[in-house]
Amino acid sequence: MPGRLQHRTALITGAASGIGLESSLLFASEGANIILTDVNLPGVQKGAELIKERFPNVKAIAARVDVGKEADIKEAVDLAVKEFGRLDIMFNNAGIMHPEDDTALNTEENIWDLTMTINVKGVWWGCKYAILAMRQNPVDEERGLHAGGSIINTASFVAIMGAATPQLAYTASKGAVLAMTRELAMVHAREGIRLNSLCPGPLKTPLLMNFLNTAEKRDRRLVHLPMGRFGEAVELAKGALFLASDDSSYITGTDFKVDGGLTSAYVTPLGEPLLAPPTSLV
Repeated sequence: MPGRLQHRTALITGAASGIGLESSLLFASEGANIILTDVNLPGVQKGAELIKERFPNVKAIAARVDVGKEADIKEAVDLAVKEFGRLDIMFNNAGIMHPEDDTALNTEENIWDLTMTINVKGVWWGCKYAILAMRQNPVDEERGLHAGGSIINTASFVAIMGAATPQLAYTASKGAVLAMTRELAMVHAREGIRLNSLCPGPLKTPLLMNFLNTAEKRDRRLVHLPMGRFGEAVELAKGALFLASDDSSYITGTDFKVDGGLTSAYVTPLGEPLLAPPTSLV
C-alpha cells in the first residue's frame, strides 16, 4: 500500500532534533523525499543518513540553513525544486526560545529582535518561497500529485493562552505565526495551497528542557497538564503528517492544537498519568 506522502517532496526546517527530526523520519516512512535543514549541519546529516538506511526507496538531502537569513531559505527551496522537480510540503518548524526571554520590563531588545527574526521572519520567508514554488507544481495524475501544496507553521499553545511564567518575545512571536498563517491561508486557498499552524503543548524536547532546567520549573508546568506528562516530539510529528497529507485536504487556516488538553483545562485530574508516551522514531 503506498504511503500517504508517496512521491512528494517535503522541506523541513529545524530538522536536526525534536519535532523536525521526528517529522523527517515519519514523512520519509510515508514515501516523501526530504530536504532536512538546520543551522546544525551534522545533526541534519545524521538524520538524512537514518532515512537512507531505513527507507531506501526515498531520498534525503541535508542542508545548512539559517532561517534568520532570507537567502538561505530561498536556496533551500530552490534545492528542493532542482533535485525533485517540485515542493509539496513546507514545514516551517525552526524556532528559538531564548533563556533570558522574560517580561516586558526585563527582556532586552536584542533578545526580542533575535526571536522575531528567527520565529517570525523565518516563517514569513519560508511561506513566501514555498508559495512561489508550489504555484509551479504540475498535476501528475499517474503519481497522484496535485497542484499547490501544504505549508505547516509551528506556533505554540502560548499563542492561545497566557502564562505567569513569562517569555514575552517567544509568546509574541508565536502569536504572529498564528495570525500570519490564517491570513495567508485565505489569500492562497483557491490556488490549492493550504496553510495551517501546528500548536504544540509543552514537549520533552531539547528546546524546552534547556529552558526548564530545574525540577521546580518543570513541576510548575506539569501540574497544569491534564495527562500529567510532557508531550513527545513524535506526537507532534504525527500531527504534522496529518496536515501534510490528503487526510486534511479540507483543512486550512486552522490552529491545530496537539497539547494534551492543556488549552481546554481549568482544573486538571488527580492521580498518576495513565498514558505512556509513544516510542520515538529516532
